[in-house]
Amino acid sequence: MTTLADFSATALDGTDQSLAQYAGQVALVVNTASKCGFTPQYRGLEELYQQHRDAGFVVLGFPCNQFAHQEPGSAEEIADFCSVNYGVSFPMFARVDVNGAGAHPLWRWLKQEKGGLGVSTVKWNFTKFLVGRDGRVIRRYGPATAPARIGADIERALAT
Repeated sequence: MTTLADFSATALDGTDQSLAQYAGQVALVVNTASKCGFTPQYRGLEELYQQHRDAGFVVLGFPCNQFAHQEPGSAEEIADFCSVNYGVSFPMFARVDVNGAGAHPLWRWLKQEKGGLGVSTVKWNFTKFLVGRDGRVIRRYGPATAPARIGADIERALAT
């Protein structure tokens, strides 16, 4: 059985990181973009992270430039934008593809575990996947789902 811990990703600073370091935690995996109408969700994601991180919760941000080229910056520019504008302190990773032949293996797995509305693609920036302590995908949320609306699901996942 595949879990979140089976994957690795490159952090914004260029280091390769095993996602096994998040084993036993509840994770919200999100594809992000700096020039999107949903970009202000960074604020809500950071709030969720601050509220629940001591209970074993983490947000994992994956910038993606596949949707209207809304994440064109370098890793350094992405990190600066997130920090300066939204105070992001949760882990951010290097830009990835979430769809197509070059999709990051993590994102292929997430989509396989929880397709959205009968499709196996990510439709837009700020699609979110909630992963339980067991490393399995619990639920998928569309871009329009505000982070604050996910809080109760996070609390339930943390309680199990």
